[in-house]
Amino acid sequence: MNVNEQFWSATVEELKRGYVEKEQDYLCLLCGQTVEKGIIYPVDALLYDAGRFMRHHIETEHGSVFDHLSRLDKRLTGLSDHQTSLLRLFYQGKNDSEVQAEMGIGSASTIRNHRFALKEKERQAKVFLVMMELLREPDKQTSFSASSGVKSSKASKELPDSSAAMEEKEAAVLASKYFPEGTDGPLASFPRKHKHRLFVLRQIAERFDPERFYNEKEVNAILEAIYADHVTLRRYLIDYALLDRKPDGSQYWVNEQERSEEQEVAPMNRKQELKQMYKEVKTEAGVYQIKNTKNEKIFVTSSRNLKTMNGKKFMLQHGSHTNRALQKEWNEFGPEAFEFEVLEVLEKKDVPFFDEADELEKLEDKWLEKLAPYGERGYNQEKKRK
Repeated sequence: MNVNEQFWSATVEELKRGYVEKEQDYLCLLCGQTVEKGIIYPVDALLYDAGRFMRHHIETEHGSVFDHLSRLDKRLTGLSDHQTSLLRLFYQGKNDSEVQAEMGIGSASTIRNHRFALKEKERQAKVFLVMMELLREPDKQTSFSASSGVKSSKASKELPDSSAAMEEKEAAVLASKYFPEGTDGPLASFPRKHKHRLFVLRQIAERFDPERFYNEKEVNAILEAIYADHVTLRRYLIDYALLDRKPDGSQYWVNEQERSEEQEVAPMNRKQELKQMYKEVKTEAGVYQIKNTKNEKIFVTSSRNLKTMNGKKFMLQHGSHTNRALQKEWNEFGPEAFEFEVLEVLEKKDVPFFDEADELEKLEDKWLEKLAPYGERGYNQEKKRK
């Protein structure tokens, strides 16, 4: 299950705290960062267990869960820009007069009316959630499924989206439409519908050996033989969690969780191998850039954990990146126009009083001065000099 699915399947309480606790680790629902249990994490002069470190991660990377959610695209929140601005001010604890003065609209009574309208929206949302829960009860499942054109059965509940749950006729139609030379041949076109796309991606994932690792060149070679836009295929195979990879893209492998029961001959050995590989990946701090290949503009920033670059990509896909200029052009040009590149890894020195945060800031300043990603050249805002 990828991060998008984890976000939408999380409970209200899990969303409020911003992460879910799993058997082996904690997963940040806001960016996909994982924190492994059983490890003590140093933060400045303090030592945190995994749970406390995840809370620290949310505070430092996202500000707060509310801040992150309020930056999501309006198509996800159902709120207008005006309503979102009001909620942010209410969250800051401002009273009606202060909100009115800051927004410059109406009077204090106008703000009270807006509060009432938001409370009405909250009540409507509660009613809708209850209705959806009732629809999912077993004795209502038949009518709910029938309205979607799907027969209710145990099999359809257990496998709502998998190709195994499709009728043979439908699977054959999809195969002939997208793979006219057979499912081991080239792809005629990349589908836009989610259900068709999932079917196609699962057929493509079958061409990878679940018992081996691939480098990016090997993955590209396999995908290029299937479809001209191999980059899109690779990205969706990762997004749909059919393939997984190291943060630096040096190794790819079939995602075990998406494999069928027939393929899972020795799952425990595979899990142990991946877990060991994860442990061997050192956390690296450094500076990286996000480059728009269409207009050559760049955004330069740093991170104490370069693995969080994927989390930043997740935020951009959700319309919640804090740099609004970058977010706007991501929406305009599309994900395919942007590249993530590590500029320099911070060399950690095993000496007393080594201040990683301070050294990382100096490294970032060096690259900002070198690349000057401001104005027409980039998305950064010049730092105010002290």
